[in-house]
Amino acid sequence: MNKLITISSVLLTAAAVKAQTPNIVFILADDLGYGDISAFNPESKIHTPNIDKLAEHGIAFTDAHASSALSTPSRYSLLTGRYPWRTKLKRGGLDGDSPAMIDPERRTIAQMFSANGYNTACIGKWHLGLGDKQGTQNWNETLTPGVRDLGFDYSYIMAATGDRVPCVFVENDRVDNLDPSDPIEVSYEANFPVDVILR
Repeated sequence: MNKLITISSVLLTAAAVKAQTPNIVFILADDLGYGDISAFNPESKIHTPNIDKLAEHGIAFTDAHASSALSTPSRYSLLTGRYPWRTKLKRGGLDGDSPAMIDPERRTIAQMFSANGYNTACIGKWHLGLGDKQGTQNWNETLTPGVRDLGFDYSYIMAATGDRVPCVFVENDRVDNLDPSDPIEVSYEANFPVDVILR
C-alpha cells in the first residue's frame, strides 16, 4: 500500500490504493536545517538513519522555500497552497485556544491526495487552530472544525506548541487519554480560581 506522509513536527500521511502510485512523505520540521540531516551532510552531528533511507530509496526535493520564517504560516501554506498573509493572521503564531486557521471550505493538499486514491494522515505539531471561535473549544468533546474536517483520514497532533496550553495530544479530533473525571479547562483571558487549581 502506498502512502503520502508529511512530517512537520507534523506528519501528513497518505496511503494510496493503486500499486503504481508512490508513497509520499512531507517533512516539515521546526528549526531543522538542510545540513542537519546526515543524508545531505555526512558531517552532521545529528544522525538520521531513517530519513537517510527515505532519501536513498526515494526522490528528495532539495530546493524548497518556506512562505514564512514561522511554523504556523508555513504549515498553512503547505496545506492550502495559499500565502499565509491572505488570512487574518498577518504576523506571529497562534494561541493554543485559537480557532481553525484553515476554513473547512478551503481545499487542502490532503483533499487533493484523497481525490487521487490516497489515505491521508497528519501526525505531529499542528498549531493551526481548532474549533470555530477563539477560546470556545470544549477540549472534553470532539473538536470541530478539526484536522479531519480538512481532508485527513487520520490525525494524531499536538494542538499548538509545548509552551501554549492546552499541552495535549489530539487523536482524530478528540483529546487522547482524556480522563472525564479531570476535565480540561483553558483560558487565555482569566486566571483560574485557586480551588480549581488545587482540586
